[in-house]
Order: sequence, then structure tokens, then C-alpha cells
Amino acid sequence: MIDFVLLGAAAFLAGLVDAVVGGGGLIQLPALFSAFPREIPATLLGTNKLASVFGTTAAALNYAKRVKVHWSTVAPAAGAAFALSFAGAYTVSKVSADFVRVLLPIVLFAVAVYTFRKKDLGSVHAPVHSGMAEKYFAVGIGGAIGFYDGFFGPGTGSFLIFLFVRFFGFDFLSASAAAKVVNVACNVAALMWFGYSGMLLVQLGLLMALCQIAGSLVGTRLALKHGTGFVRKLFLVVVSVLILKTGYDAFTKGSISL
Repeated sequence: MIDFVLLGAAAFLAGLVDAVVGGGGLIQLPALFSAFPREIPATLLGTNKLASVFGTTAAALNYAKRVKVHWSTVAPAAGAAFALSFAGAYTVSKVSADFVRVLLPIVLFAVAVYTFRKKDLGSVHAPVHSGMAEKYFAVGIGGAIGFYDGFFGPGTGSFLIFLFVRFFGFDFLSASAAAKVVNVACNVAALMWFGYSGMLLVQLGLLMALCQIAGSLVGTRLALKHGTGFVRKLFLVVVSVLILKTGYDAFTKGSISL
């Protein structure tokens, strides 16, 4: 019983953090692995996706009510992410992800340094692409992140926010809203894969989904209330924690996909 209470609390906090800047897997997956140390890892990853897809969808809907979602960019990115996440999931069954595990903390460190040094990055919403160029960039970025999410996964939401800010000129709040839509596409594709493979604890996943939804609603309200400056600061905090976690995983080889 205590394990379920702790998992519910972890899912709530994961939903809150994920709704603002991504990285909720930092909280939820370790809790699952701690509560079920003998369970097949893929089953816990599938259960995590089941809970996450509800929380991320709730966050996306909540953002859409208050923040303009730029569908000309988001829709092609989400479509490409959905398709390529299947390819990533298939590839990881054939190829080791160890090289990504080692590279990830380095890439995250570069993202953190760039964001910290560019004080005005994401402070205003000033889209830099339009027409077909916008769609090509969106498909390329959505596809790349979708493949990464299916292949490995940690920090997907944070990467999406950074890319929407850096390459599309979104402010952090608009980028967070856009990232949720693309993340839903990734999660749905992964969930279909795990469901087809029978790697789900359905009842537990649905229980955690309720807690994720509650956390995501709190998280989106905090983001909308405090604005893009709050999102930027929390983004840097979460990316810093991701650097430490993925760096530790890279050199101990005891990692799990977040």
C-alpha cells in the first residue's frame, strides 16, 4: 500500500514538472523501478508511458486554452515525431544505445550553457520561419526528437522546448505548450508499441495517470501564472539535474530510459 501511495506522489510531481519544462521521467521512472525491482524493465517503461500520455495530454489541453498553439509548426512536428518514434523503438531493439548514453550529458550541458549565456533567449515570441521552410524545419526537428524518444528517451520534453525556442523563435511559455503536443504524439506511438508487445501494468498505469493529470494541471497553472521567466528558470534547473543523472548513468551503466 505504501508503494502505491509513493508511486501516486511521484506521478503527481512528475506531471507537475513535465507540464512546465519536461523531465518528469526523472521522478516517475526511478519510483517505478524502486517499487518493482523484479519486474521486466520494458513493462515498467510501458507503464510509465501509459501514465505519462494522460498527464501530457491534460497539460497540452490546458495550455491550448490559454496559450496560442502555432499549429503550422506544431502539427508537422507532431506527425513526424509520431512516425519516427516507432522507428526509434524498433532500432533500439537491434542496436545498443550505449553511445547515446555517453553523449547525452554532454549535449545537455551544451544546452544549459547556451541557455544560461543567452539571457534573452525565449523571453519574447518572435517566430523566425514561415511557409514551407517552417514546415521543413518542423518535420526535421519533430522526426529527430521522435526517433530519439523511441530509441532512448531522457529529456525529450526539455529538448523540445529548447529547440522550439532556439530554432523557431518561440518564447519559453509558447515552446512549452508546443512541446506538450509533440510529446503526446511520441508517447502515443510508444504506448502503442508497448501495448502491442503486452508490456503494460494497466491498472497501475491508470492509477498513476490520475495523479499525473492532477500534477499537470497544477504545473500548467504555475507556468501560466508566472510566465516565461519562471519556465526558463525551471528549465535550467531540470536540465542541470538531467546532466547529473544521465552523467551518472553513463559511467555506471545502470541507466534506465526516462
